[in-house]
Parts: sequence; C-alpha cells; structure tokens
Amino acid sequence: MELRDRTVNYLCVAMAAGAWAVVAMIVTTTYPHQGPTTALIGALAIGAACGLTTVPLFWLAVFARHRRIAFRGDWGRAIRRGAWVGLAVAFLAALRLEDVLSLPIVVFVVTMIVLAEVALSAER
Repeated sequence: MELRDRTVNYLCVAMAAGAWAVVAMIVTTTYPHQGPTTALIGALAIGAACGLTTVPLFWLAVFARHRRIAFRGDWGRAIRRGAWVGLAVAFLAALRLEDVLSLPIVVFVVTMIVLAEVALSAER
C-alpha cells in the first residue's frame, strides 16, 4: 500500500468519525418533529456519515480482492459507491421520518442503485 493510499484512507476514516460526531450532536440535541427541516438535516447527516464510513471499506475490499495491488480508479469507484450508500441511507431515513417508508420502496431503491452501479462499473 502506497503512502498516498494510506493517507487517503486515514483521511476518509477521520472524516467519517467527524460526520458521526455531528450525527451524535444532532440526535442528542434536537427533536425530529421540532421543525420542518430538522428531520431532513438529521437524515442528511446520517446519510453522509454512512457514506463516508463505507468509502474506505469499499476500497479495502477491492484492494484485498486484487491481492494487495491498488489500481488506478479504485478510489474513484469507492467514492462513487460510498456516495450511493449515503444517498440511499439519507433518502430512506427521510422517508422513515415522514412515516411513508415501506418494503417495496426499499427494494426499488436498492435495486435501482445496484443496477446503476453495475452499469457504471462494467469492465470495458
């Protein structure tokens, strides 16, 4: 593992820890139904924290699968996949806070994200 990869990995972990600290602050100091935007801010914070947490995990999974060789574009794919996770979690959390979340919606969102990622990750 190169120094650049290690540095980016530590930076992602530090950003994820900071995002989880923001989530902890929001969850412990606000009530979700306090105002019209409070629940949305909490859902976005949780989505960002989950997305930032999964970025180094996606990169490490590909790094291990490639037998400890980092290829060009691995970080880009990991960031894109982390963004998908963050968007999905934020969207589903916002739906849950509005009491409109149901199993068909979850299945649809996950299926669409998987199909989009498969199309974007296709080997050329």
